[in-house]
Amino acid sequence: MKHKCKITVLKRECYKNLQAEYLADPQSGPCPYFHEGQEIIVDSDNFFRMLNGGFCSEAWDCISRYVYAALQGGSIMRGWTNDEKVMITCCNDGTRPVIFKLERLDEEE
Repeated sequence: MKHKCKITVLKRECYKNLQAEYLADPQSGPCPYFHEGQEIIVDSDNFFRMLNGGFCSEAWDCISRYVYAALQGGSIMRGWTNDEKVMITCCNDGTRPVIFKLERLDEEE
């Protein structure tokens, strides 16, 4: 069996009050890299090239270990979500986090 991982952008949050208080650019707004509903398919080939530079490096650092587990056919969140092949996670930007859904896709070879 071959495995892929689908990343879906569920939501982009923006906490303007925190941006106004803490950021050098208080008008930076929501994350410019992603849009809600965006879907990205990761396979073992593009995983190691961080999707050819098309993914925010900070967000990739947060989720890549779970994507890798999915690509190996592993359980992403056994016992935590109602489907062990699905995980809801986010990047670590505290003023404009992006919420992702990760899904392990199983394909017959």
